[in-house]
Amino acid sequence: MADKKKVAAKIISLLEKKHPDVSLVLNFSSPLELLVATILAAQCTDKRVNDVSRTLFKKYKKAEDYKRAKINVLEKDVSSISFFRNKAGNIKNCCKVIVEKYNGNVPSDIDELTSLPGIGRKTANIVLGNAFGQPAIAVDTHVQRVSTRLGLATSKNPDNIEKELCEVVPREKWTKTCHLFQAHGRMTCTAKKPSCPICVVYDLCEWKDKIRK
Repeated sequence: MADKKKVAAKIISLLEKKHPDVSLVLNFSSPLELLVATILAAQCTDKRVNDVSRTLFKKYKKAEDYKRAKINVLEKDVSSISFFRNKAGNIKNCCKVIVEKYNGNVPSDIDELTSLPGIGRKTANIVLGNAFGQPAIAVDTHVQRVSTRLGLATSKNPDNIEKELCEVVPREKWTKTCHLFQAHGRMTCTAKKPSCPICVVYDLCEWKDKIRK
């Protein structure tokens, strides 16, 4: 485990140099906005979500606004997003609980967040790490792919990958590491045709199928 922690530290350091200004791509100005944006972002590009949320966040400013919205109207407001009907329903149901149980404020506790309708650990950790400043590892497809290829995680289950990464990544780097892995996954370590020969962490990568230099 000590060796894996050292490897993780080297990987993070190299990626920090490669992506010095890395941050969450989703635009938000409050925990509620980030919660809604993250719900919309499932199996959808961050760019599309940012395009939709630009107008959405002007119309719906509080959890009460989403709760009171007619579902067919909310669906229309997010209709350019994939699976928009399910996502509109999740947003409305989430905000109903937030209003009725949490006085309109998004909770800042992992158990309370994951108790909200349709909210899993990935979404909860994105909100905790980026809206509340709490160290959190959110395992999306990029984080899962990069961490397993690099050998920092071995599981195929996102919740287990989160636990594995928490053991080898310094706590104060949890949230930033997700941003780094996401950037690396988008730009270099892509699902198809990864750019292995120019990868800054090539020599530390354990992926057996990596493209040889």
